[in-house]
Amino acid sequence: MDKNKIIIFDTTLRDGEQSPGASMNTEEKIQIALQLERLGVDVMEAGFAAASPGDFDAINQIAKQVESIKVASLSRALERDIKAAADAIAPAKNRRIHTFIATSPIHMEHKLKMKPDEVIKRAVEAVQYAKSFVDDVEFSCEDAGRSDISFLKEICDAVVNAGAKTLNLPDTVGFRLPYEIADMVRIMSEYIGDRAIISVHNHNDLGLAVANTLASIKAGARQVECTINGLGERAGNAALEEIVMAIKTRSDEFSGLYTDIVTKEIYATSRLVASITGIEPQPNKAIVGKNAFAHESGIHQDGVLKCAQTYEIIKAEDIGAEKNALVLGKHSGRHAFKDKLVNLGFDLNDEEVNEAFSKFKLLCDKKKEIFDDDIRALVSDEIIKIPEIYTIETLSTSSCNSGHSSAAISIKFNGEIISDAALGNGTADAIFKVIDRISKVAGELKDYKVSAVSQGKDALAKVTVKVAFGSSEPPFIGHGLDIDTMMASAKAYVSALNSYLSMKK
Repeated sequence: MDKNKIIIFDTTLRDGEQSPGASMNTEEKIQIALQLERLGVDVMEAGFAAASPGDFDAINQIAKQVESIKVASLSRALERDIKAAADAIAPAKNRRIHTFIATSPIHMEHKLKMKPDEVIKRAVEAVQYAKSFVDDVEFSCEDAGRSDISFLKEICDAVVNAGAKTLNLPDTVGFRLPYEIADMVRIMSEYIGDRAIISVHNHNDLGLAVANTLASIKAGARQVECTINGLGERAGNAALEEIVMAIKTRSDEFSGLYTDIVTKEIYATSRLVASITGIEPQPNKAIVGKNAFAHESGIHQDGVLKCAQTYEIIKAEDIGAEKNALVLGKHSGRHAFKDKLVNLGFDLNDEEVNEAFSKFKLLCDKKKEIFDDDIRALVSDEIIKIPEIYTIETLSTSSCNSGHSSAAISIKFNGEIISDAALGNGTADAIFKVIDRISKVAGELKDYKVSAVSQGKDALAKVTVKVAFGSSEPPFIGHGLDIDTMMASAKAYVSALNSYLSMKK
């Protein structure tokens, strides 16, 4: 093993998807997986196979399509989970099973209701069973950040002897400070030696996930688990782009250490994930935020113009964040459009390219200037393969200063056009009420987000909604894209409705 290489373990498709509102379908996960391969990620945790049939299928489809990247599935230390993981990743050329059990006193007592010796026995049996399917097994000590170091040594020693090649020490609740994490990693690294790779998985509850990860690397960790844009449960995970660029930019501190990440693919990967999940990085997010390379202060602007290094430690070009240029228009051909899709990180078949190209041409008739972000949004919207049970045909709205608005909508259902109108407290409310009346399905709006995809007065509007249909049902996510914000809102609501109805069939 090259002791200077930092293995990048990306868990965007598993832990990242656990961000509220970040649920992805199989086609979307495949697009992200293929882009992660272009990015140069070493290990990709494609999901949790035992969690649901949908998760299993997504992992299995990804395993069939990727080439060089190692595909992993998470599993609890249970035979049924491990068998599901093994079956899901079976088609992959490079495979890993990632099994875990909690090791902190609070988890063992209150969640597992198991004694320490029982936990060790379960962990060893899990690793041995996983080894019967694959050679590469990773074992995680859930909540290692709050575990006793003596117990960590004992259980890690046992699972390494059982065949685990990677030992992951997660700070599951983001509790530890950098020096505390570094101490734990240093002790475990010295104890385990060359018998296994020490890995870390840090959560961001105190805003320290990246700092803790970098401290862990300095202390001996040689695998880091992270996500694109820092997606993840609660406050998220350590952001891949921040870790990688910190190692590269501060080579004086990380002397000789490196990753195999193709940094020029970072921005494209970030935009793809944001477009598919509907979760935009905050504007001041390091590396990939919209303001990451913006300078408003006159003194800063003057310095950058004279010498970029005065206020910039990373070039935008280093991460592939070139200017959002106008490169395509109504006279652009299919070949140029397909090349642009590849450059933006999409891998579509001929049928999908043709469908996206048709929508691109329609957009060109409505919008004078087409930007990269317009194309990203257009194609991301195209690959969300939701059955079109209901489709919006026409929409007419009116509003007044009193707040009362009306909406008249024509919707196609089973080949028939159904029209209706309604009043509401605001235009969006009126639109959603009409759709409820036509479909005879009552929805409760839980979340509503509008964002401009690109710049200019004619920028595309992207609307993301969360709608609950029925008191016991979880919210369904819908996306809508249009130059008209209200039409985008109607499309998003119908998208959520179609998802719900597809699930009910």
